[in-house]
Amino acid sequence: MSARSTSKAKSTSNNGLRDEYRIEDLGVGVRGKYLRQFEAGTNLVLLAPDVARVFSTEREVNDALRSLIGVAERSTRSTLPRTSSVPKQSSSKK
Repeated sequence: MSARSTSKAKSTSNNGLRDEYRIEDLGVGVRGKYLRQFEAGTNLVLLAPDVARVFSTEREVNDALRSLIGVAERSTRSTLPRTSSVPKQSSSKK
């Protein structure tokens, strides 16, 4: 017998959610909330609360990520193909 057939299936309630989730904890969804950003090609990322407390602006997040990309590129330079570095944007869209 395979491991898959012997494992217990997670039970779900009538609303399709697993028992450990409660629909009232999920809040109210808003249809089309991010449609404009999606159509514009913007990548939306939800930051964890502890991370969001560190960064107060979009620019701070992007600068920190660009810095991390630079460190990663320098530390793995011998294993990565030669490409140009991530371009630095001059202004924020806020």
